Amino acid sequence: MHILVVENDDAFRMLTVEAMDELGYTAIEADTAASALKVLEDSNQPLDLLFTDVKLPDLGGEVLASKARELRPLLPVLFASGYAESLNLPEGMHKIDKPFAIDQLRGKVVSILGTA
Repeated sequence: MHILVVENDDAFRMLTVEAMDELGYTAIEADTAASALKVLEDSNQPLDLLFTDVKLPDLGGEVLASKARELRPLLPVLFASGYAESLNLPEGMHKIDKPFAIDQLRGKVVSILGTA
């Protein structure tokens, strides 16, 4: 399974990618929404989940998710946020609060993708 991890904080992105690897997923890294969109526009790149920070410097995570769903309508989205904002999450979109433990991440990803 391939997960696009979009996070502008280098340390948090690195930890998330390592966690995804430990869980058996292939993580593809992006530090901005623009770089994530390039990955999403590549029709040869398999993606099973978009994992994105809500707060991104170039586009917000919600805008990125909307654009991602235009390109790949069935792509599930998992937002990560360290803030208490409320998100209006349409079907196929989920949220996990930062900071999170690897077991919480595993549980959330497994519930979204239906994999163990």
